[in-house]
Amino acid sequence: MTPAAEADTGPRRPRRAHRPHRPAWAGRNYTLLTAAAIATNLGSQGALIASAFAVLESGGDAGDVGLVAAARTIPLVLFLLVGGALADRLPRHRVMVAANAVNCVSQATFAALVITGDARMWQMMALAALGGTGHAFFSPASEGMLMSSVDSEQAGRAFALYRMSMHGAGIGGAALGGALVAVIGPGWVLAVDAAAFLVAGALRAFLDVSHIPAREPGGGMVADLRDGWREFIGRPWLWAIVVQFAVVNAVVVAAQSVYGPLIARDELGGAGPWGVALAAFGAGTVGGALVMMRWKPRRLLLAGTLCVFPLALPAAGLAVPLPGAGLAVVMFLTGLSVEVFGVSWMTALHQEIAEEKLSRVSAYDMLGSIGMIPVATALAGPAESAFGRTYALWGCSALVVLLTAAVLAVPDVRRLKRRSTVAPTGTRDGEETVTVPSDAEGAVGRAG
Repeated sequence: MTPAAEADTGPRRPRRAHRPHRPAWAGRNYTLLTAAAIATNLGSQGALIASAFAVLESGGDAGDVGLVAAARTIPLVLFLLVGGALADRLPRHRVMVAANAVNCVSQATFAALVITGDARMWQMMALAALGGTGHAFFSPASEGMLMSSVDSEQAGRAFALYRMSMHGAGIGGAALGGALVAVIGPGWVLAVDAAAFLVAGALRAFLDVSHIPAREPGGGMVADLRDGWREFIGRPWLWAIVVQFAVVNAVVVAAQSVYGPLIARDELGGAGPWGVALAAFGAGTVGGALVMMRWKPRRLLLAGTLCVFPLALPAAGLAVPLPGAGLAVVMFLTGLSVEVFGVSWMTALHQEIAEEKLSRVSAYDMLGSIGMIPVATALAGPAESAFGRTYALWGCSALVVLLTAAVLAVPDVRRLKRRSTVAPTGTRDGEETVTVPSDAEGAVGRAG
């Protein structure tokens, strides 16, 4: 209808001023979760640098830095499963807020000790352990809450934007934190991290959980953990990929955190080229998230698993070793591939796992993903002594390729398809479902 014709048919409705609004799929909970994640990632990445320098400025050495890092990791591993069970039993946002409060207090105390010049090694280890404990309870609750906050049709796009926001904040936080440590000292950077946890906890307190059905009383924590284990082990695609990443994450972290700086020092001319390569990896993750905001691969896990093969490239590039520019290109492609897998994986969990079990399954997933990392980093030195650095790096690369090829042999990994709508909870445990490609799947999506 033309404007003139509209005028002839009756009174014209007053025009409303155009107001920018968020997409329909980015609801209130999703927006609050994303804003809170940006705040904590900005603070936490700088705090990682600050805590290391705090240890060194207190008279510690590289071994002491490792002890503080281990003090944070050990309780994270020990309490993850308990945190997952608790998050499926209690309102998740309350678990998240309580964990943020613990992290805020631990970092504020750490900051005060460093600023006053009275930080001792046992105190820093105890506070790091307290922070790791808070993270163990926070992470499963956070992942369950995020997955329950998006609908099935736009899940991939929502997860991609969320991860891109986190990675972008992490990159900015690391750069800003490193600069602030040099200017104002590590204690004040730790104080900023404590404030970030305070802000994030306040945002998460406003999350709305009215859409989540009330949990039925269970048979206790052990029964909840057993139920989560049955959910985990009963899905071959789930446990196969978690076992794969238990080793893949371990060897990738060992190659990059132990061998990478040594290669940079001995072969690349110093820390500069390695820093550029790590920055390129971060840029790649942002690029991968942008790709996944448009691309909706129909076979979720097949596309994601194929993108795990490039994780073998950094170790191979260090083994050669590639020049700084070549290594940066490899790291960028690796970061992009990691993000394609990450979004595909989260979308598969969102689609296949019942809402009331999301946090427990996420806890088993996280435990598998990080449990072997301390072992691999501890064995990196002996492996270098036994086989030589070059052969150790080629071994890391070969393990990634072999395990990824093995996972592709699992039929469910190759066959799991994206559904246009999530099936009711009762149909998720093996019943046949109709798979309908998303309408938004265009030329880019069909490439996978």
